[in-house]
Amino acid sequence: MVTIRHYGEPPVDRREILRYARADVNSGELDGLIDSCLSELLGGLSYSVCYAELPVSVSDGEIVMGSLRTRSESFGKYISGCGSVIVFAATVGLFADRLIKRYSAVSPSRALMLDAIGAERIESLCDVFCEEMKAETAARGQSVKPRFSAGYGDLPLSMQKDIFDLLGCEKRIGLCLSDSLLMTPTKSVTAFVGVK
Repeated sequence: MVTIRHYGEPPVDRREILRYARADVNSGELDGLIDSCLSELLGGLSYSVCYAELPVSVSDGEIVMGSLRTRSESFGKYISGCGSVIVFAATVGLFADRLIKRYSAVSPSRALMLDAIGAERIESLCDVFCEEMKAETAARGQSVKPRFSAGYGDLPLSMQKDIFDLLGCEKRIGLCLSDSLLMTPTKSVTAFVGVK
């Protein structure tokens, strides 16, 4: 069963924004740019996650998670000892993409900062969701591992197609996948969370 959750605004981590912007030193000028971008961006974001928890097993090197099947040495090590896996997709919506595109030609520095904020926002959403999963599994006497995404190690990026089919991302949270495996909105993440 696929579940959908919508969230309010996660706390903003300005240090992470600066890291994504590759800014070595913070300054009053950067503070002003961050504040201005945050005020323009935050009200337009929508924080959504869809997910399913599936039993996981490994047989003859094939990893089986419900209807999902793959072969991956790195993912096999990751899920070792897990009885199930949470498969999720998260997005903050299209508004960030629209603003970044709008400013790319007229204000590259603003576009860069909006992109950095968008990256921090989707990571913050994933952190909030994973903390919830940690608390919920702990209540069952279980624990979770850090998230693991398609494209990490030798887990093929093409696994994205299976994740999208399983979760119905487009219908449920408006998240689309192109033939070249790019997600729209771009400030989106799919991942696995091992449960042991």
